[in-house]
Amino acid sequence: MSFEEWFLKIKEILLKLPWMNILMEIWNVLQHMPSSDSHVLYEVLEHQASLELLDQKGKRAQFRKYQKVRYLQNDVIAYQDQAWGDGKILLNYRCSPGVPVDFYRPGNKTYILIALRGVRNKGDRDEHHMEWGIKDGFLRKQELWETSVNHPSGRLKIDIIYPSKRPPIRASLMEDTCQKTTLLGDENLVKLPDGRWQVHWETNKVRQHERYSIQWEW
Repeated sequence: MSFEEWFLKIKEILLKLPWMNILMEIWNVLQHMPSSDSHVLYEVLEHQASLELLDQKGKRAQFRKYQKVRYLQNDVIAYQDQAWGDGKILLNYRCSPGVPVDFYRPGNKTYILIALRGVRNKGDRDEHHMEWGIKDGFLRKQELWETSVNHPSGRLKIDIIYPSKRPPIRASLMEDTCQKTTLLGDENLVKLPDGRWQVHWETNKVRQHERYSIQWEW
């Protein structure tokens, strides 16, 4: 076999290898490595997000978020929340523990600074509860709700609850970084005892800096 034939044979073998799958696996491993950034204040052990659509026209909605966190630094006295969306958001904002002391919106996202009213040190844990109302946020036939991951994270759960008389026709999960869309099946759609409908999705393999969006038609 000549050198040229050998080179073409090697090239043919390399082209058949599943490089995209290999690169995605490497990316997943890197995302789950412990962060070396000394400025990371905490990690999210569990994140639960629940959006409840309160009427058939999408005029009123309530959002609730729960985050169980472990602090990675000493002398932490504040926590940051964030929100975005159409319509009027952050209506009657509530949080626990702590007190919201500042709302800052540099673009389409609003950052909320929460004073913890106490000092947290490395290894301490908190269970944060945040809740706010939304007006005129889901008026279109096709809508979406995004969950952005900004810290090292463990378990992520997302629920969207629909009125009994307007369930979703279809729903999909979109992952922005890897540009992947997955159609959610019957196992993700549950009819609640009171007649309302719930789309549920969760994962233990959370990618930092990822944006997970559930898009639905209703």
